[in-house]
Parts: sequence; structure tokens; C-alpha cells
Amino acid sequence: MIPTSPGTPHTTNPFSWRFVTPLLTGSAINAINSSLIATALVPIAAAVHVSVGRTAVLVSALYLASAVAQPMGGKLAEEFEPRRVFLVGVLIVLAGGIVGGAGQNLTGLVVARVLIGVGSSAVYPSAMLLIRRRAAAAGLDAPPGGVLGSLMIAGAATSALGLPLGGVLVDAWGWRTTFLINLPFALLALAMAFFWIPSDLPVEGPRTLREVAARLDVAGIVGFGGAMAALLVFLMGLPRPDWIALGLAAVAGTGLVWWELRASRPFFDVRLLGTNLALTRTYLRFALAGLCVYTVLYGLTQWLQAGRGLSSEKAGLLLLPMSALSALLVRPISQRNLVRMPLVVAAVSCLAASAGVCALTTSTPIAWIVVITLLFGVTLGTTISANQTALYTQVAADQIGTAAGLFRTFGFLGSIASSALISVVFHTQVNDHRLHVIALIMVLVSVLGLIIVVTDRKIMTRAPMRPDDPAPVRRDDPPAGHRRRPDRDGDAPAGSDRDTDPRRAGAGTQISGSRQRPGGGRSL
Repeated sequence: MIPTSPGTPHTTNPFSWRFVTPLLTGSAINAINSSLIATALVPIAAAVHVSVGRTAVLVSALYLASAVAQPMGGKLAEEFEPRRVFLVGVLIVLAGGIVGGAGQNLTGLVVARVLIGVGSSAVYPSAMLLIRRRAAAAGLDAPPGGVLGSLMIAGAATSALGLPLGGVLVDAWGWRTTFLINLPFALLALAMAFFWIPSDLPVEGPRTLREVAARLDVAGIVGFGGAMAALLVFLMGLPRPDWIALGLAAVAGTGLVWWELRASRPFFDVRLLGTNLALTRTYLRFALAGLCVYTVLYGLTQWLQAGRGLSSEKAGLLLLPMSALSALLVRPISQRNLVRMPLVVAAVSCLAASAGVCALTTSTPIAWIVVITLLFGVTLGTTISANQTALYTQVAADQIGTAAGLFRTFGFLGSIASSALISVVFHTQVNDHRLHVIALIMVLVSVLGLIIVVTDRKIMTRAPMRPDDPAPVRRDDPPAGHRRRPDRDGDAPAGSDRDTDPRRAGAGTQISGSRQRPGGGRSL
């Protein structure tokens, strides 16, 4: 067991409410902001004297900023310590809320949304790294499922709350409140994190500007951001494709791969995705499920308003049971560190719910619409909990920040793809037939997701891991802190021997999806 220190006391409950609460508060900011702006676009357009279509940039700005900043925040947390990055991220959110609340034109509001996206994106990967190190310092053998479940409830399952919350805020106090609401959340998270999360260690390693740039792989960050930006421009421009943007995305993506294969400390570890196939499948599953869930969040609400004549507030409130059910499912699944069964349930429920959308018409009773959204709530709750537990076990502790950031990036790719799908199909008209076209595409995506799950031998042969499981040591396990090459299927990434302090505990602990290194527990 790793020795403890005053910064990380070994108690019967290493994850006290003081440690966990700021992480949950900060993680909720990005999720709620992803949909909060939807009900404010029309009044914003009137206030800043632009067309409603132009305000769509406020949605895409947060998508792009979050997709790039999630893994960047994880990389910064790994290199410069997670508490430090967490606090800076919350400060950036605070600045974004102020800029947006005082904004007088569309440009200022776009800047505010970018700031909110960048700042809030630093929180989740930092929280994952803090949790991983805390668990290792406490000698826990399995993922702290209850904490991970709470983090996912705050960081993903609350996304549906943005729609009704935005409607209430806009109706009561105007569109500026969709920006200003970030201020109390940010101030609360900032104060709690400052006082309740143990201080980081001094930053190790090089300090010159050139050395820091190499350490962070600034070229890789720029390449990744450029590729994502060009891809987003192409997708958000549909059904009028911008082929130049797609070409730029392809060129930037190719250059990114070429560079990262040669970088000593890559930002976007291409080799990791190639060798750690289990992690790659986790990302892909999360993106496909996200595409379907976000299509319901945005596409179904548009159909409800256009076809059923519901207000944006009522349409958002109709999705609240979906969000509530997903939140109820996350915690028990995560507490038991379940992976196999929740993934199967997620795939099947997504397929059933997508098929149900095919049967919806403007005369369908509201009760049946609620039933279908509840099925998607099952999908959301099971997929986020199981995939996050799988992610936690599929990467070494010193990679968990960047890996967690990429996990959220793939989720945003799913949401971006859903926006493009809705834009193409509902471009000229919103009616039952076009909703059914979207539903058929969702069925195909769901079938693909189900195939990925049931054909994954690693997932289908795993048993659940309990937090109190003993930690068997395999004969072929190397001494703690030693490096080991990945398994052929990529479930055991190489670790690091650079961290021995409890606040960096676990950075040299090898955890794989099928086995765990010394100090670890049984497989999932």
C-alpha cells in the first residue's frame, strides 16, 4: 500500500463529501451549458439584431471549445497537477459568465461561450485524475464506483436539465440569465475546491517556454483543434456542405496523426488508440449512444414544438423524466462497477427506443412519448456509467486525465453528429415523415452499437468488480512501478514510474480491463 501523507489522509472514507462536492459542482457546469442556450436563441437574435440562424454559432462554439479543451484539460492536469487546473478552469467559467451577461453583440457572446466551454472542460478530466490518485493513495483495489457514478450524474446525466432550466430562466428574467447562472455555480465550486481539495505538489520537470511547449505538445493541440474546427464547420453547414472545410479537416487530421506518431509526449496518443483497442471501443460506444440521445434531446423537442405546438419550456419539461431516470440508474450501476450487463441494456434500449420513434405521429398520446423518452433515459444512464467504469480500468493512472477528456470529446462528437443530422433532415420542414427518417438512422446506429457490444469478447466475458474484492497478484506481474508492454489486445497500457507521492499515487500502477497490477483488484 502506498503511504499516506497529511495531504491525503487514509480514512475509512477517503471520498468524503468535502472532497467530492466541489468535483460534482464543477462537472455539472459543462453539461448544463451544452443545452442551456437552446431556449435563449430567439430572444438573443432579437436583442443583438441578427437572424436566428446566425445565433446557432453560440451552440457550435461551446461544442468546439469543449471537444478540444476536454483532452487539453486532461493533459494540463497530468503535467501541472489537477487541483491547479481545476481552479483555473472554474475561474475561466466565471469570466465567461460575466462576459456573456454583459455582452452587447454576437461576437461578445461567442467569446463568452468559448470561455465557458474551455473552462468547464478542464473540470471533468481534472476530477477524474484527482479521484484516481485519491483511490490509489487509499489503497483501493477497484474503481470507486459510487464517486464515479455521482460524477457522471453531475457531468452527463444533468444535460437534459439545461432545456427546461433555460426556458424558466429566459421566461422569468431574460436571456442574459443563461450566462449569469454560471456565476453562482462557479463561485461555489471555486470556494469549495480551494478549501477542501488538498494542495498539489510543486510542478516537476522543465520550466522554460520551449520545454513546456514540448511537454504539452502544443503542435499536437493546435493540429487537433484545427481538425476539429474544420470538421465542425463542415457538419454544422449541412445540408449545404462546405467541401473546403472537409478537405481542411482531412489534411489537418492526417498531419496530426503524422506528428503524434513522432512526438515524444503526444497530446493525442494515436498509438494508444491503435494498441488499446478496448479503450477505442469504449470511445466509439459512447459516441454512438450520444448521437441517439442528443438527437432525442434536440430533434424530438423541435418536432414537439412544430408538430404538437408545445412551447419550448413544455417540450423541455417533457424530457425531465428521462433525465431523472438516467440519474437514478447511474449510481447503483457505478457502485457495483458493472460493465457488461449495463452495456447490453444500453444497446438494446437504444434500439427499442429508436424503433419507437418510428411510430410517433402528431396524434400520439403524450404518455407514449414519455415512455419512449424513458427508454432513452435507460440508455443514457447505463451507457455513461458502464463506459466510464470501463475507461477507468483501461488506462494507466498517469494517462487518465487525457483519456477522460477524450472520452468526453467523443461524446461531443456524437452530439455534433446529431446536430448535423437534425439540420439536414429538418432543413425545410419538421413533420412526422422527417422524424421517421431520423428514427430510421437512429435504428441503424443502434444496431451498430449493439453489434460492437455483443461481439466484444473482452466485455462479454468479464465479471463485475466489487470495491472490497481482494487483489490477487499474478505471477507475471512486474514489481510496482516497473513498466510493462501492453497486451496484444491493448487492455493494459504501459504505465509510469515517475510518481511515488500519494498525491500522485497510482501514476505507476498498471490497471487493465482484464487484470490489475500490484495493488489492484479483479477484472471487470
